[in-house]
Amino acid sequence: GTACDRAIYFLARRTLLNVPLLGWVLPKLNVIPVNQEGVDRSAIKAVIRVLQAGNGVLVFPEGSRTLDGNLQPAEPGLGLVIAKTLAPVVPMRIFGAHQALPRGGGRLRFVPITVVVGEPIFFGAADLDSTGKNLYVRLSDRVMNAIAALRLD
Repeated sequence: GTACDRAIYFLARRTLLNVPLLGWVLPKLNVIPVNQEGVDRSAIKAVIRVLQAGNGVLVFPEGSRTLDGNLQPAEPGLGLVIAKTLAPVVPMRIFGAHQALPRGGGRLRFVPITVVVGEPIFFGAADLDSTGKNLYVRLSDRVMNAIAALRLD
């Protein structure tokens, strides 16, 4: 968020707020807590409000870290947010994060991490040619396909 001229909000697992230091600092860093058990409607509404106010939101469309470094399917909540806001999406892909902080690994490992940034994806009314979960999945898939196309040079 430091290289951007507007506020950037971040989604973070709600349970991180239970960690003593993180629970104090995360709310001060524009974090939107997300309950990973099912659909967190309050988090989705918060993301929509932030976007409608002209700010940005950093979303991890898969919902959690990967076990093996391979991309996982996006959660349909991303598509719902796109359908409600038509906000442009800048696809980014993080290489090496699964090695630096493996799920269940418990500790940070110092390995190279590379972030590759793609071209913005713009959405318009023509993209809303259906409704409901099918639309949300299709919009989420469009973003995930753009992320999958990002490569290390």
